[in-house]
Amino acid sequence: MSSSKTVIIRYTKVNRINHWITAICFVLLTLSGLAMFHPMLFWLSGLFGGGQWMRAAHPWIGCLLLLSYLGLIVQFWRENLVHKNDVEWLKQMRFVVANDEGHVPPVGRNNAGQKFVFWSMTLLIPVLFFSGLVIWEVYFGEATSIPVQRAAVLIHSLAAIAAILVWVVHVYAAIWVRDSVRAMTQGYVTPGWAWRHHRTWLREVANGEHGKDVIRKRP
Repeated sequence: MSSSKTVIIRYTKVNRINHWITAICFVLLTLSGLAMFHPMLFWLSGLFGGGQWMRAAHPWIGCLLLLSYLGLIVQFWRENLVHKNDVEWLKQMRFVVANDEGHVPPVGRNNAGQKFVFWSMTLLIPVLFFSGLVIWEVYFGEATSIPVQRAAVLIHSLAAIAAILVWVVHVYAAIWVRDSVRAMTQGYVTPGWAWRHHRTWLREVANGEHGKDVIRKRP
């Protein structure tokens, strides 16, 4: 397993396709949402063919985002359960930021930061979806009163801001931790990467706890 030709499959093709559908939907919703949020950003509507097309597409993309993220929940909820060592990892997070993970507790497939992103989006995306339904005037405009719609707009906007901040943290961390992006584009990581960042997971893989075909030769 120490051979440089050996890699560990971290994400399957289904995992990666599901992730990138979610990511693309989120970016499109962010751009269109910002265009509707403030007049100074309305120029972003040009990316969607104009304001009317953008406003029509935004809620449907939101529906696709919810369905796509439900797929991620089904695939990843077990490995994002919070454990005692996650608290210890957070206490030593300054070493993670300094790229000195030798001083932090070994973690499984996901660390506490990744779990925070997962569960934050698990909460925020349904909030965005259901508050968005209330203000989707074409289909639900007559079902709720104006005060309720105003409250929904506020909730929707605050949840969107929170989701964007979480997304920024997620992207920054993926770029900061070298070769993390490759795991989600090509699906594999090296044993050295796993040893440095997810030592407990590496031991589980070595013991065959994640299936016999997780360890493969480099593509």
